[in-house]
Amino acid sequence: MHEDELPTDAALVRRLLAAQFPEWAELPIDPLASSGTVNALYRIGDSMVVRLPRLEWGARSLALDREWLPKLAPRLAVEIPVPLAAGEPSEELPWAWGIYPWLEGEHPDCDADPGPLAAFVRALHSVRLEDGPSARRGRPLGEVQDESARAALRELEGVIDVEAASAAWEASLAAPPWDGPPVWIHGDLLPGNLLVRNGRLTGVIDWGSLGVGDPACDLIPAWGALAADARGAFRAELGVDDATWARGRGWALSIGLVALPYYVETNPVFAETARVLIRETLADHEAGA
Repeated sequence: MHEDELPTDAALVRRLLAAQFPEWAELPIDPLASSGTVNALYRIGDSMVVRLPRLEWGARSLALDREWLPKLAPRLAVEIPVPLAAGEPSEELPWAWGIYPWLEGEHPDCDADPGPLAAFVRALHSVRLEDGPSARRGRPLGEVQDESARAALRELEGVIDVEAASAAWEASLAAPPWDGPPVWIHGDLLPGNLLVRNGRLTGVIDWGSLGVGDPACDLIPAWGALAADARGAFRAELGVDDATWARGRGWALSIGLVALPYYVETNPVFAETARVLIRETLADHEAGA
């Protein structure tokens, strides 16, 4: 997916385990198909998964996981992947890597129940833990996303309705900034990071964007994981004001804009998620929501 991505395979995982965690080295190892863009995933036995960073910057999230997920887990009603072990860099893999519990579940489709999802977001935003790291997606929308979103709009000419997307983007940028205290955010609540069983949210994975800041980016699932008729219920349960809703829609739109041209050939599942984000945010904006 990336020009400078480090290739991995099950044999590499076996060698890493043999060198650092020999007690697990003889377990079955199976590569996992995933729309994730940062880590390659390998299931170990029945109860664990290895995450190998594809790129150097992907290893940064492992330190966040080790420090903060054990503290967050008791405060949340859904399962989150508290690390089991941290692997050290080696000659073959020059970055830290991690072993995590395997969490059962399926990724939601658009008929997901908004209630448990809203309850999770509300609980996370209510967490009180001091000295949390600043989240990139908790910073002002225009400061973080404007340049890349506008570049993507130029690249998507003839692929999407660029005029409508530009208008929706400008509307999001015009929304008043967050003026409340920073809150804990996941930052990447796309369908591929949500786990459901029997239609209800039971787990949230991939916490690489974790930190504190503007809560708007955690509204992304309103356009990526929920049907239009459930979106209002999600918003109502969270009590989101117009400005925060507009910024959240901007986050969802910009992520879709940037991802679509980048992953259209290399990650078709994520490219389809990008199309959904673009389609649903534009429909929402045009409806005057």
